[in-house]
Amino acid sequence: MTRQANGADPASGRLPRLLSALFYGTCSFLIVLVNKALLTTYGFPSPIVLGIGQMAATIMILYVSKLNKIIHFPDFDKKIPVKLFPLPLLYVGNHISGLSSTSKLSLPMFTVLRKFTIPLTLLLETIILGKKYPLNIVISVFAIVLGAFIAAGSDLAFSLEGYVFVFLNDIFTAANGVYTKQKMDPQELGKYGVLFYNACFMIVPTLILSASTGDLRQATEFNQWKNVLFIIQFLLSCFLGFLLMYSTVLCSHYNSALTTAVVGAIKNVSIAYIGMLVGGDYVFSVLNFIGLNICMAGGLRYSFLTLSSQLKPKQPVDEENVAPEVKS
Repeated sequence: MTRQANGADPASGRLPRLLSALFYGTCSFLIVLVNKALLTTYGFPSPIVLGIGQMAATIMILYVSKLNKIIHFPDFDKKIPVKLFPLPLLYVGNHISGLSSTSKLSLPMFTVLRKFTIPLTLLLETIILGKKYPLNIVISVFAIVLGAFIAAGSDLAFSLEGYVFVFLNDIFTAANGVYTKQKMDPQELGKYGVLFYNACFMIVPTLILSASTGDLRQATEFNQWKNVLFIIQFLLSCFLGFLLMYSTVLCSHYNSALTTAVVGAIKNVSIAYIGMLVGGDYVFSVLNFIGLNICMAGGLRYSFLTLSSQLKPKQPVDEENVAPEVKS
């Protein structure tokens, strides 16, 4: 970081941003497909238990890595919950609402409605981080929202429960991305500490919630536990859950919460069109298809504008006027 601040090639700083965004997009794409197969094709009854499995994988991988000195994050102290709040609540809310909405909606409608994450992230970054965005960005966001409303208004497979979960997921995702960027101070918890303690604080309350609602019992009595292919996909989902959380934090670290949302939007375009052909739960209508395409076009335009601004070389800055924390 110091070499870059002292005049290294700006391209060397752009490479981690591009790679982290690509890594996040790939993980996000794969986990949606695997989760959809588990929750819809196999009919696994418990999104919460799947989320618990992903949290457990995160805790185990990070703890073993810390013991073997592959990564470092601070040991627990009583100040950590205060430093993290409200991230653990957003983290588990994002997890459960995302998995629940995946099981209730067709992939095209899921991906379109997930695009509301972008205007929510833009709004939260404006309020919390004080950022401002140009008119062409705002117009692209308007196209996303308009297309989503048209598609939702003509959704022949409408599910109120699915819509509620996906809108909650949009809110949790936007807030989680913005607060992760705010809380991820490398001098304190760092990206690994944020991941580890989020999962640690929420796995027990989530397990209690699952047991008290009967969700855990349904999962343990599921009739596919002897199916090797199901077990492989369940374990893959748990591992991908860790990779998705790690790649989200990494992308927010090197870029911004908005860029993370944009990469997710680009990924959603391919998932939406794939979901029309596979999954078996998309019901075609002309107006719905038009709305989907308006939303996708707005998302792609918005993604292009945002990523272009991220990749523009910054103007040379007078070293004497650079704040000490930026130089370091």
